[in-house]
Amino acid sequence: MSMETDNPLGTFLRDRRSRMDPVAFGFGGGRRRTPGLRREEVAQRANISPTWYTWLEQGRGGAPSADVLSRLAAGLMLTEPEREHLFILGLGRLPEATYKTSGEVTPRLQRVLDAMPFSPAIIKTATWDVVAWNAAAAMVLTDYGKLPREQRNILRLMFTNPGMKAAQEDWRSVARYVVGSFRADAARAGAGAEIATLVEELSRLSPEFESLWRDNHVAGHADGLKRLHHPEHGLLELEFSALAVDGRPELGVIIYNPATPETAGRIQSLMMRRADPSPAD
Repeated sequence: MSMETDNPLGTFLRDRRSRMDPVAFGFGGGRRRTPGLRREEVAQRANISPTWYTWLEQGRGGAPSADVLSRLAAGLMLTEPEREHLFILGLGRLPEATYKTSGEVTPRLQRVLDAMPFSPAIIKTATWDVVAWNAAAAMVLTDYGKLPREQRNILRLMFTNPGMKAAQEDWRSVARYVVGSFRADAARAGAGAEIATLVEELSRLSPEFESLWRDNHVAGHADGLKRLHHPEHGLLELEFSALAVDGRPELGVIIYNPATPETAGRIQSLMMRRADPSPAD
């Protein structure tokens, strides 16, 4: 059996070490037998023993700790997917979640939303802040562009906006589901500290939220049916699907597709009116 098969962690470390430019990290270039950093240079950058690092590459000494893997990931300047791969090779699991988000989406992601003219779609963070949406979402759900950035939070709108509450077919059931899904998303992303202020605020402002939060209900957020009462077009029935964004674990996409021909026609009518707001003769 080859060394690569026997010791995939060591193979991965050697490969990443060989790709690094010694001069860029303050190590002398000079003549080197192999490209990249030497083992002792990686150990220095990761603040671990050169002997221990050598053993890791050789498949000796047992499994490394999560702390050692984190130091190696930083020392080798691994991307987030590479860091996750390192943990899977070294410990058989992903690293503990640490929540971080820039609150921005790429133009490419925005174009994905815009390519669905009759399906409301949003991108939210693990703390349920809406950071991107398409025109259909602005017409059918909420015109997030008219809200201050700090107000573009689904939980805040659900429990403090009377219009959103009135639009839900069964607000109590929807609210319980939203709180349970929010709880699961925040925990999965390691965002407990980030949601503390929002939870405290909503508990103070909304007895309903406080009761649901203390209930400790946890829900998934994969797909389902949403029924909304639009002020102009009546009942809208929408099937929703929640999707992950590859490479951005803190973001999720929710797409709402018309569940009936009647709803599809009503949304198309809304969007056509948006495109041509002039009154008919």
